[in-house]
Amino acid sequence: MSDPHNPQDGPSTEVRQFTVRKDDDGVRLDRWFKRHLPQIGFATVSRWARTGQIRVDGKRAKVDDRVATGQIVRVPPGGDQPDRGPNERRQLTEDEIELADSMVITQDRAAIVLNKPPGLATQGGTGMKQHVDGLLDAYAGPDGTGRGPRPRLVHRLDKDTSGVLLIARTPGSAAFFSKRFSGRSAKKVYWALIVGVPEVFEGQIDAPLSKQPGTGGEKMHVDEENGQAARTRYRVIERAGNRACWVELQPLTGRTHQLRVHMAAIGHPIVGDGKYGGQDAFLTGSISRKLHLHARRLVIEHPDGAPLDVTAELPEHFAASMEQLGFDMTLSDALPDDEPTPMSREQKKQSARQHSKQIRKERRGERRERIAGGRNEKDGVAKGRPKTGKSGPTKGKGSPKPAAGKSAAGKSAPGKRGASRSAPAKGAAPRGGPRKAGPPKRGR
Repeated sequence: MSDPHNPQDGPSTEVRQFTVRKDDDGVRLDRWFKRHLPQIGFATVSRWARTGQIRVDGKRAKVDDRVATGQIVRVPPGGDQPDRGPNERRQLTEDEIELADSMVITQDRAAIVLNKPPGLATQGGTGMKQHVDGLLDAYAGPDGTGRGPRPRLVHRLDKDTSGVLLIARTPGSAAFFSKRFSGRSAKKVYWALIVGVPEVFEGQIDAPLSKQPGTGGEKMHVDEENGQAARTRYRVIERAGNRACWVELQPLTGRTHQLRVHMAAIGHPIVGDGKYGGQDAFLTGSISRKLHLHARRLVIEHPDGAPLDVTAELPEHFAASMEQLGFDMTLSDALPDDEPTPMSREQKKQSARQHSKQIRKERRGERRERIAGGRNEKDGVAKGRPKTGKSGPTKGKGSPKPAAGKSAAGKSAPGKRGASRSAPAKGAAPRGGPRKAGPPKRGR
């Protein structure tokens, strides 16, 4: 049986059969062809489907039918268009291949996990000669031979941020991982060194962000009116007097430069972040001036079922600063805090349908009560009974007395007032409970 990840496997003059893999479960048939047989155009696929030449598990199929794992796709001979084949890949140098290999933490048939060094951009840009996206051809194919689809980026890190970077090996796994990142079910924990020590040692920063005008979209700022929601959890792990401290950061949203802007917004910029902290972001002495922000751990669901849990070692300058400040790296395991799992799109639709159904039932009940009330009123008039609600209350023995403790206007009688509580300050607020004791000081 032909290999669906190698379109050239088997001569195109013969009937070919492919087994649908798990990565392609649920995709449209025309999308399946575009992924694995790009040299066959859409018009040819449509014609084959109309004439019954394409078969899925022996049955005719339409281009918009969705394939399932394990199904057999029969492809007729011919239809190849050389000009529609995969783009020719750039030949990597030995140094580029060596760099690509040195970054790999772990890899399998669905994912490649890298430890991105600081200073290497994730994607190319103006004047950007070397970046992760340009090195992905080194990982093509299950064994790095270059056979098979080109791996794809599913998220990114800033150029000066180091740490865990997930690469999807196939189009199917790229779609799978992208949904986990966009749905916020992927958990990421960063380590950072920040200037000073926050008064609240563990809390959540809730500050909307937007692009700062006049910067060409290169810089973000807190924008309470028009910004997009942005939330970050933080926890102080250890402190070096009042000079600096080591923190865990967990982004609950994925805005550009979110961690850097949030820490600067509460007055404690990340060490080395001159873009948002200015000169205050640099420590005196021998502490490196590079950015001290590292994606330490990533926990994400894997297409095979078991979660992918990866930790990345610190870069050289970050590890040296930790040692100089006397921080003990065993004090943090970078374990993400648990959150309620966000609902899927289908679950949200189902919840909305149930809510609408409940509202309709309540409204039907109200209409029935009004109709029944109208009928009773008509019956009362016919029998000579007074209409309810028209005449005022009669005075006499049966008159109800006003409730004790309430005035005629219905306000509560004066009583003891409870102690008022002040609202928590906006920005860095504790998540609840008594304020935690600070981490031990390290005099330096």
